[in-house]
Amino acid sequence: MPVDSIFTIGESGLDFQRSRIEAIAANIANASATRSTGGEVYKPVDVVATSGASDGIAFPGYRYSNLDPGALQGIERVEVVERNSEPRMVFDPNHPDADSKGYVSMPNVDPVVEMTNLMAATRAYEANIRVLNAAKAMAMKSMELGE
Repeated sequence: MPVDSIFTIGESGLDFQRSRIEAIAANIANASATRSTGGEVYKPVDVVATSGASDGIAFPGYRYSNLDPGALQGIERVEVVERNSEPRMVFDPNHPDADSKGYVSMPNVDPVVEMTNLMAATRAYEANIRVLNAAKAMAMKSMELGE
C-alpha cells in the first residue's frame, strides 16, 4: 500500500472522529435543554460514515493476505443525522415548558452513554494519530535508505 494512501485513510479517520466528538459534545451540552432555537425539543445527533472499502474487505474475519490494497480507501462521506428517539417526559409542573399535565419534554440523551461514546471516539482519534505517525516514520526511514 502506498504511503500516501495511508495518509489519506488516516486523515479521513481523523476528520470522522472529530465530527463524532463534536456531535457528542453537542448532545451532552443539550441534554437538559427543553427547547432548541426552533422552539422544539433538541434531537440528539449521531455521525454516520460511509467507507470506501468494497465488498466488506475491511471487516474482521478476512485474512490480510487476501486484501486488495487498491480497494482500501478512507471514509467517503460523513453525515450528521438526528436520532429517531422520542423525548423523555419528566414530571416538573413548576417548569415554564411543562404541559397541562405537568410534564416537560426533555431530549433523550443518556450522559453515561454519551461519555462512553466520547471516550471511544477519543481513543479512535488517538489511534489514527498513531497510524499517521507510524506512516511518517516509515516514509522518513525509506528516504534514509535511498540516500
